[in-house]
Amino acid sequence: MDKENGRIVIYPKDVQRLTGKGEKYSRELLEKIRLWKAKAKHQFVSIEDFAEFTGLSVNLIKQHLSN
Repeated sequence: MDKENGRIVIYPKDVQRLTGKGEKYSRELLEKIRLWKAKAKHQFVSIEDFAEFTGLSVNLIKQHLSN
């Protein structure tokens, strides 16, 4: 696991940083991913889930979140 950014969960603020979109869009996107992965509302969305849904690489996401 990456020592600099060892977390595996992605939050709306992270989605905002990655996409340049607002909070509402970020929350809606995470909800779409939860539905797509058949997760309950209380379950987290992982960076891997986000990467798979958006087509971005996990390394690219982690690189931008660590800056």
